[in-house]
Amino acid sequence: MKSKFFLYAALLLLTQCSKCKQDDPTPEEQLPPATQTGANTFGCLVNGQVYTPSGYNGTSDYAVLYDPAYNGGSLDVRTYRYTKSAESTKLSIIIGGDSINHVGTYSLTATGSRGALLFDRSKPSPCDRFAGGVGVYTKGILTLTRLDLNAGIISGTFEFTLAKPGCDTIRVTQGRFDKKL
Repeated sequence: MKSKFFLYAALLLLTQCSKCKQDDPTPEEQLPPATQTGANTFGCLVNGQVYTPSGYNGTSDYAVLYDPAYNGGSLDVRTYRYTKSAESTKLSIIIGGDSINHVGTYSLTATGSRGALLFDRSKPSPCDRFAGGVGVYTKGILTLTRLDLNAGIISGTFEFTLAKPGCDTIRVTQGRFDKKL
């Protein structure tokens, strides 16, 4: 009788654990919605893991700077996140460039006027820094979905891949931002 009790208890525990996993939100569901209202949101998946900016005090730490007069329209989206670990770790993502002046899709490359960068202080050098230039593969797109200077709203989506020899490849997918300038 005791062996049946333990068998039933184990089955009950296993079914409860799988139910919890089924009810957990997917990484995609944990991202902020892709809006165009100036909601001051940013989110993406970094190698399948949710990334949203947060600082030491838990607030969103990101900025979007846009200058329509500089180099045909200059965009700079900067974010960082500190993790709550024994050693505070900073992960930063920067996207932007020049000649960005209308709603549409723009290429992100390692060289040229537009790109994406990622810095991860939890990784050893040289894999902590994926910045444009020699030895870093960058391919991606930035799509501006709203650029309304009268309302002061800039929104978009993005995805990119960063790679360099000897380091894990970084894949940023399902990125979105919506900022009131």
